[in-house]
Amino acid sequence: MADHSFSDGVPSDSVEAAKNASNTEKLTDQVMQNPRVLAALQERLDNVPHTPSSYIETLPKAVKRRINALKQLQVRCAHIEAKFYEEVHDLERKYAALYQPLFDKRREFITGDVEPTDAESEWHSENEEEEKLAGDMKNKVVVTEKEAATAEEPNPKGIPEFWFTIFRNVDMLSELVQEYDEPILKHLQDIKVKFSDPGQPMSFVLEFHFEPNDYFSNSVLTKTYKMKSEPDKADPFSFEGPEIVDCDGCTIDWKKGKNVTVKTIKKKQKHKGRGTVRTITKQVPNESFFNFFNPLKGKSDEDSEFTLASDFEIGHFFRERIVPRAVLYFTGEAIEDDDNEKSEEQSRKSRCREAVSEVIASLLCEPCLVTQQYSLKT
Repeated sequence: MADHSFSDGVPSDSVEAAKNASNTEKLTDQVMQNPRVLAALQERLDNVPHTPSSYIETLPKAVKRRINALKQLQVRCAHIEAKFYEEVHDLERKYAALYQPLFDKRREFITGDVEPTDAESEWHSENEEEEKLAGDMKNKVVVTEKEAATAEEPNPKGIPEFWFTIFRNVDMLSELVQEYDEPILKHLQDIKVKFSDPGQPMSFVLEFHFEPNDYFSNSVLTKTYKMKSEPDKADPFSFEGPEIVDCDGCTIDWKKGKNVTVKTIKKKQKHKGRGTVRTITKQVPNESFFNFFNPLKGKSDEDSEFTLASDFEIGHFFRERIVPRAVLYFTGEAIEDDDNEKSEEQSRKSRCREAVSEVIASLLCEPCLVTQQYSLKT
């Protein structure tokens, strides 16, 4: 039940509100009469940053006219920059041809088609001294011929599960891989990047080469990324270099019952007239890495835009990091480098945050202490 007590005909909650308002007004008057508080408040107001747009609005028309002329120059700079990136793309194509013989040999070593020579296999690691010491100790151990044969290490062909191991090592990729994708990815033998031909629209193709397997008949699965290197007419100042604008996948020729991108569900259906119930089977989409080859098309909602942005990021990552530095992602060395870069960036942001906190604390500390003193007095 509500409390309707009255004091001299006025509700008690109204009286309390009036007292609070009066106390607040008195405290404000007292604080505003203190020169130290006023000085601190004025300093804070002086330090409030003015937005660039508010400053531009105060300039004379003649100055604004010159600024518009500078913007015209900036648009022309953006178009020159776009041409620069087109030439960079041509340069990438040129050097891709120089890299390819090395990547072809990499594939031969991975698949075991070619065995590297002793000179090609020589590598001086950071732990070389420890390995040498361990080798010397091993040479001192006397073993019989029979024991040596028994202890002989296995010698599998090539480097088993090379690309699949990279998928497992890289978080961005492992998040896409489902358990039922893994047996298929173990058949992946190579990933290549092909750039568009001279005179053609800027693009690149990712080629995933598979050995014969029980899942699909394709030997190569492709993903094409279409790029644009020109300023947006509506917002030319947003140009920061080539960007992916679209992508196309390929048709996977799945063998019967092996398509991991769909799953079959059973659903009971009741006949409206007769009332009988029957069970029907229906295929619905299933999460899988191989959906990568069937990108979204024709949707513009927030979820689809996020999915496309993630798709573009993965495409760039394959092109710029995974394919050129595959062995380092296999061993984990490249991942450690990436983690160190992230750690340094986080440390830098943390230092900036601490500096900002100190500035804010120095601005707020004195006024707050004075306000607290007056609050205690009242």
